[in-house]
Amino acid sequence: MENKASILVIYTGGTIGMIRDSETGVLKPFDFDRIYRHIPVLESIPCSIDSYSFDPLIDSSNMNPSFWKELATVIEDNYETYDGFVVLHGSDTMAYTASVLSFMLENLNKPVVLTGSQLPLGVVRTDGRENFITAIEIAAAREADTPIVPEVCIYFENKLFRGNRTIKFNAENFEAFLSVNYPVLAEVGVHIKYKRQYIRKPNFKKLKAHKDLDANVAILKLFPGISKHVVNCILNIDGLKGIILETYGSGNAPTDAWFLQELEDAVQRGVTVMNVTQCKGGSVELGRYETSISMEKIGVVGGSDITTEAAISKMMFLLGQRYSGRELEEKLIIPLRGEMS
Repeated sequence: MENKASILVIYTGGTIGMIRDSETGVLKPFDFDRIYRHIPVLESIPCSIDSYSFDPLIDSSNMNPSFWKELATVIEDNYETYDGFVVLHGSDTMAYTASVLSFMLENLNKPVVLTGSQLPLGVVRTDGRENFITAIEIAAAREADTPIVPEVCIYFENKLFRGNRTIKFNAENFEAFLSVNYPVLAEVGVHIKYKRQYIRKPNFKKLKAHKDLDANVAILKLFPGISKHVVNCILNIDGLKGIILETYGSGNAPTDAWFLQELEDAVQRGVTVMNVTQCKGGSVELGRYETSISMEKIGVVGGSDITTEAAISKMMFLLGQRYSGRELEEKLIIPLRGEMS
């Protein structure tokens, strides 16, 4: 008989961790040390649950590399003690955190399940209760004493997604996340149906936590009528090392001479430019249309079907590992953690 799984719940902040005070009616942070009293059904899940709360708690809108480093450190420090981790996180930047964690935690062989809610845990119609309970189940799920989902993922509204393939697309509905370019890892109804063919396999190597991130990056989203002044200002930011260029369709952009010259000048200065599509689904295919051929010639890197959230995270991670030039470009175009096809 297998030993009972042990799960560490990491509360970073966000909507899910709020509960209404019975006396004042004011929302206050949930006391996760009394988790079985608040959600007694958890006792029926064959696992033990401990908790760790950030102090101070952080609104997900204030997310930054320093926080990601702290979160990766908590997981690294507790990695040998627990079988899985559930990270409670605000939904607004959850896809960014899931993406960057996937790169920071090399050789991850245990579940790191991020979840949250659109309504606080202490509200009658909350989606947080089901999200939290199921995230615990998924983090504790094992076969032959091996975790079923040994990767960073997001669980929200009956679906489990690969974290670095996910985007938040709705600010109001409980179904807040999508993974357009990659199938869901599990669907939850009466049973949890794991799609094992899409889940990363464990390699049983020792965890390596990479905590150096370089935030000297920017996102340049194209739009009809974008001016030379705007493009020039962004591409000439002091200290800039990398740009995520959000283009149209399958990687298309204006063919105006000034625009291509600005890009070429940036590339010549050592700024790495990665082309990702503005579309929620689909892939960048440099050279498919005439409008993208010129960018390919001047050294713009194609981002395939990576999301903007994963692209900016990957750029920060690789720059933090001191990659640059051709070496950086080569790393950007190959999947490191299943973030692109």
